[in-house]
Amino acid sequence: MSYPEPRYHGDTGEASGTFRPADTPPDITYASAGGVRAHYLATGAMTGHQFGLYHWDMGAAPSGPGPHFHRTITESFFVLSGTVRLYNGNQWVDAEPGDFLFIPEGGIHGFRNESGAPASMLLLFTPGAPREGYFEGLAEMAAGRWQPDEDEFADFCLRHDTYWL
Repeated sequence: MSYPEPRYHGDTGEASGTFRPADTPPDITYASAGGVRAHYLATGAMTGHQFGLYHWDMGAAPSGPGPHFHRTITESFFVLSGTVRLYNGNQWVDAEPGDFLFIPEGGIHGFRNESGAPASMLLLFTPGAPREGYFEGLAEMAAGRWQPDEDEFADFCLRHDTYWL
């Protein structure tokens, strides 16, 4: 494998980094899901659609999606704290800090916090699809502000490359 073709063609480099302090408030809070908080560390729009990186903090209440897959994006999970149940397509595994799971396009996966204690992880999507709209739609549903009918929910999932099993 070789490096990809250059995307930056300048001669001197540029100051173009984005810094996000640790105390930045979460971008979304799912109050009805035990206080799940999502932090948009690097959105697809921010990274030129190379990747999306999100910090997911889960409260002690059970939360998280069941088995599903994506046709256009990969998803990776890195557990930072607590215990997160990760579904690798074959079985649920109790993942602990430092554990990592990579799911390619089409790979069945899911995650849940069923430990009874808070947990935290990083989610990485490649390429950088606009996952924020999906997360925000789920937050609207969880808060009861949007109650889609079956067809609306199917369309929402299709627009966000999410196929439930």
